[in-house]
Amino acid sequence: MTLEGQVALVAGATRGAGRGIAVELGAAGATVYVTGRTTRAQQSEYHRPETIEETAELVTAQGSKGIAVQVDHQVSDEVRKLVDRIRAEQGRLDILVNDVWGGEKLLEWDKPVWDHNLENGLRLLRLGIDTHLITAHHALPLMIERPGGLLVEVTDGTADYNADHYRLSPFYDLAKVAVNRMAWAHAKDLEKHGATSVSLTPGWLRSEMMLEAFGVQEENWRDATVNVPHFVISETPRFIGRAVVALASDPKRSRWNGQSLSSGGLAQVYGFTDLDGSRPDAWRYVPEVQDAGKPADATGYR
Repeated sequence: MTLEGQVALVAGATRGAGRGIAVELGAAGATVYVTGRTTRAQQSEYHRPETIEETAELVTAQGSKGIAVQVDHQVSDEVRKLVDRIRAEQGRLDILVNDVWGGEKLLEWDKPVWDHNLENGLRLLRLGIDTHLITAHHALPLMIERPGGLLVEVTDGTADYNADHYRLSPFYDLAKVAVNRMAWAHAKDLEKHGATSVSLTPGWLRSEMMLEAFGVQEENWRDATVNVPHFVISETPRFIGRAVVALASDPKRSRWNGQSLSSGGLAQVYGFTDLDGSRPDAWRYVPEVQDAGKPADATGYR
């Protein structure tokens, strides 16, 4: 699959799913703008070591071009300037991936709204919902100038799963359900311009934060299954990246317009695999995992 000549923006590409998506888009030949708040010179409140420059270098190492731009997607003017820059440098935008999140440290598990810190909960919503809308507002006008554009709204959980499973707290639940609905709503507007909008969820993601939480690295991640056997259904961030590439490379991708998709489900359709040749499909097993006592919502670490 080749995306040579195409331009992608991965909003929220510092780490996790965003980084995996950016790298795979680069491997397919796309020029990729990667955004986030953490640079080598300035950290966000995450205080994590991953940076957008690092992601851009990983994209470039795939033989394409990664371009790091520090952007706070809560700030409309910063996003507008980003899109103006893409227009000036590339004259087009073919793929927009909205992966902005940032709520891991704000979430309080299994607390009703009256017990959850209100300030943290409202900030989680601003980070998980407002940022996506602000980015779409500024970036989609450039994308629809050419037919065939693709918008991918990254969330946690398929629409079917989220419809009847309570996602940890009212704030987290609303954030993740809203992104699925957002993609559906955008689809109604984008189809008039020959563009496609989908929501996409990874399975149990072996992000940097998740690996750290389990005390392992990618090289020895299976060691974690000794204590948590269900971790065997997990996947690398590159797996959802390959799902995005498969969608972007499909000339008939409009058949997915408005749908809620998963990396594992798309792998069954398109035939791509994870880095180790496996084809995990976590959302097929999540209810069983939850019933066995391991919270399915551990997949939320993106």
